[in-house]
Amino acid sequence: MMNKVVICGVNTSQLPTIKPSEMRGMIQKIQEGDNELRDQFIKGNLRLVLSVIQRFNSKNEPVDDLFQIGCVGLIKAIDNFDLSLDVKFSTYAVPMIIGEIRRYLRDNNSIRVSRSMKDTAYKALQARERLTSGSSQEPTIVEIANEIGVDKEDIIFALESIQEPISLFEPIYNDGGDALYVVDQVKDEKNIDEKWIEKITLEDSINNLSDRERQIVDMRFYKGKTQMEVAEEIGISQAQVSRLEKSALTQLKKGFK
Repeated sequence: MMNKVVICGVNTSQLPTIKPSEMRGMIQKIQEGDNELRDQFIKGNLRLVLSVIQRFNSKNEPVDDLFQIGCVGLIKAIDNFDLSLDVKFSTYAVPMIIGEIRRYLRDNNSIRVSRSMKDTAYKALQARERLTSGSSQEPTIVEIANEIGVDKEDIIFALESIQEPISLFEPIYNDGGDALYVVDQVKDEKNIDEKWIEKITLEDSINNLSDRERQIVDMRFYKGKTQMEVAEEIGISQAQVSRLEKSALTQLKKGFK
């Protein structure tokens, strides 16, 4: 993905470059309001953005999105660069670009995790490294909890919270034939055999009702209408609707015995 030639409509193989000796003078004019030069300067530094987003190619984010966010960081670097400091523009811009991308990845994570839980998780990971290096064996959750003074349940929740979510169609085993996916290991509570049988039984029972009873069942339990609304719509009394409804439900219940 990172070898893509065109990103966001930009041909990356034909990006212009700017000589380091020209940069400070250009930035000064840009900060004084030269917008045409600003566009030229941005294009001349897009290679910086490309070099940065390659660090994030394991995040499975669309490269176009990362490139656009990186450009936002580049623009912020141009606007905030302090010419009084003896620092190369690239030295200042790269952390700005990285920070913008990391902020985007954090804010667009599919699972939001609180800052305190993240802190607990990172403390637990650091404690595990310390204990492992000291004893040459993997510490238990209880040992980690004692090390950082946090309940073991909180550590378990915190460590699980920072795990990257995986797709249900992620292959977990392949012996050379058909792959076994995560979804194959997930129990489907909605589509078990008993529920299919119940659905078929209900459909058969409904088909055995009279036309008027089927109409009332449909309006009452599928469309959510009141007995008064049903009575008014089909032109009978509410008492008749109630009687037919009870008769229909009695017949449906017999189908499940």
